[in-house]
Amino acid sequence: MKEKLRRFMYGRYGMDQFSRFLITISLIGFILSLLTGREIFYLIGVLALIYTYFRVFSKNRNKRIAENQKYWQMTNRFRTSWERFKRDSAQRKTHHIYKCPTCSQKIRVPRGKGRIEITCPKCGTKFIKNS
Repeated sequence: MKEKLRRFMYGRYGMDQFSRFLITISLIGFILSLLTGREIFYLIGVLALIYTYFRVFSKNRNKRIAENQKYWQMTNRFRTSWERFKRDSAQRKTHHIYKCPTCSQKIRVPRGKGRIEITCPKCGTKFIKNS
């Protein structure tokens, strides 16, 4: 059985990030349909699931790759903002993060050092802050 599935999937596109996103949309649509009783959410879930299966079993790899790249380009801004937020949140436990008043460069200063003079590495401006 496993070999039959492997032979069937040979040359087909398979799963990618955009397909996972579509499955998530379909699950959200199904859940909203159950909670609200509205058929539009069910229809959205079914259409997203059908398109996901179409993409997974497609043999037109170039078109599916282009769709996935378009998805990555559209979500790049959100993903980078989220990664930056996670990184900054983890660093806030041990460091203060200040912005230079002149050039707005972010500067990371360790906590617990008292009142210190900070020199911006980008423009050389000096300012005093509490750490």
